[in-house]
Amino acid sequence: MHLYRSHTCGALSRGDVGQTVRLSGWVHRKRDHGGVLFVDLRDHYGMTQIVADVDSPALPILEALRVESVVTIDGNVKARSEGTINANLSTGEIEVYARGATVLSAAEELPMPVAGEQEYPEDIRLRYRFLDLRRETLHANIVTRTKVISDMRRRMEAAGFTEYSTPILTASSPEGARDFLVPSRIHPGKFYALPQAPQQYKQLLMVAGFDRYFQIAPCFRDEDPRADRLPGEFYQLDLEMSFVTQEEVWETMEPVIGGVFEAFANGRKVTPTGSFPRIPYAEAMLKYGSDKPDLRNPIIISDVSEEFTQSGFGLFEKIVGTGGVVRLIPAPNTADKSRKFFDEMNDWARAEGHAGLGYVTRKGGEFGGPIAKNHGPEKMAALFDKLGLGPDDGCFFAAGKAEQAAKLAGAARTRVADQLGLIDKDRFELCWIVDFPFYEWDEENKKVEFSHNPFSMPQGGLEALNTQDPLTINAYQYDLVCNGYEIASGSIRNQSPETMVKAFEIVGLSKEDVEERFGGLYRAFQYGAPPHGGMAAGVDRVVMLICGAQNLREITLFPMNQRAEDLLMGAPSPAALKQLRELNIRVVEQTKG
Repeated sequence: MHLYRSHTCGALSRGDVGQTVRLSGWVHRKRDHGGVLFVDLRDHYGMTQIVADVDSPALPILEALRVESVVTIDGNVKARSEGTINANLSTGEIEVYARGATVLSAAEELPMPVAGEQEYPEDIRLRYRFLDLRRETLHANIVTRTKVISDMRRRMEAAGFTEYSTPILTASSPEGARDFLVPSRIHPGKFYALPQAPQQYKQLLMVAGFDRYFQIAPCFRDEDPRADRLPGEFYQLDLEMSFVTQEEVWETMEPVIGGVFEAFANGRKVTPTGSFPRIPYAEAMLKYGSDKPDLRNPIIISDVSEEFTQSGFGLFEKIVGTGGVVRLIPAPNTADKSRKFFDEMNDWARAEGHAGLGYVTRKGGEFGGPIAKNHGPEKMAALFDKLGLGPDDGCFFAAGKAEQAAKLAGAARTRVADQLGLIDKDRFELCWIVDFPFYEWDEENKKVEFSHNPFSMPQGGLEALNTQDPLTINAYQYDLVCNGYEIASGSIRNQSPETMVKAFEIVGLSKEDVEERFGGLYRAFQYGAPPHGGMAAGVDRVVMLICGAQNLREITLFPMNQRAEDLLMGAPSPAALKQLRELNIRVVEQTKG
């Protein structure tokens, strides 16, 4: 028999009754029933109930052990009595009577519980992540993550893609976040950068003739953490294709991404492949107040500015008259809601930094609230009829500059749907957001900037860059969105050196700047570059959605905390003086106060 185990803790069943077996694992729980000790023994594969009574030599050994100690059990498989079968366990029909026990590693008193799913302070969980990873849900999430990545690889290979690995030490890139810099010992005073994405390399692969590339790529960005983005590193399904239109990219990737969701849906509905809605950016911002719309939410925002150009409600008339907009957010079937519901939404909007959220109530066709009173019941009824709102539907209004009103309306749409229970949690709704603006106005620096990927092809090409107002140019750029999260982003690339230079000139960079910063790509485009495009899907976000987790830390092995610290390994940490000298670096202390 094997030194440690003949079976795993998830392998035994009724068919093994009568066998002599050896199991090894962690003591998950202990239950003392007066002379009979029950131990749940756990390993990666599952759980087996161990029984030791006064006749078992294993009893005193197991009684003395703390939970999470590692032991080997020798014993006999017995059938559980009918009333003690545990249908929730794969091994629930049997138990192992312990004939002997060997302690492989005794556990100290635990700093946090492993059994159970109770909340525990994040700093403790991250400092003792090796214990946290033993907990059932987190352990299962990590296993799911690995399976999702394997599934992605299989689907990409089946679609004709080949995986290539791009460099980790590279040059600084203009992806939009801060780079992690790596000092060069051989070249004093110079630095490598960890890649924010393999963007330039994958385009160079297309120029080199590899046609269909993919990679589960590690990416590094020195940016502030948030629930759907971890500090430091993340992984993406990165891909690029030659001789394609953006429609072909969508048609190729819908079966891959949609298929992954279907494979792990566990009964949840997934938008069918081939029917992902394609929503222009401008339409998304109007109807949903977001370029990451949650299509599980049935509420549609409407622009009702024209209805208030001449209105008894002076505030809205003034806003529209000075170039602002009024957006309406339906609140369906709220006749039974008290005034408190509407007032609390207004209070919430103010707490979020907005001027407020106007509202109209309606019950049995009768309108309520100051907006309806001043605008007039006839005009309000006509507006409701025009939008298809019913006699018991209320609504909210977001008014102001277009960008601010869209932001408030989008957030209110989400909150109203949450409050009213309108969102079906058992669905994955996917869609493409297309036709992003190529440029945007940077109010802080008073200049035009790229709004998305600077290597994208502007719609209209070089002619559009030469003749159009930059803020009116759209790009062949697209995002894939699921349940309110951007899970992928991509574009058809600009492979023309002249168009590339002009695109960067509009944001203030010269031809010389382009040659210096993006010399490899710029030179490559002068030696025969095929039309190409691709995208990158966030592995972490896809897994988070599949697992139903609320935070990326719940699907990541060893994440950092909110301050970008690895509490387990103690990173970041000071470098030794010898290391700094070798790298020709001097640390400049920050001024206090």
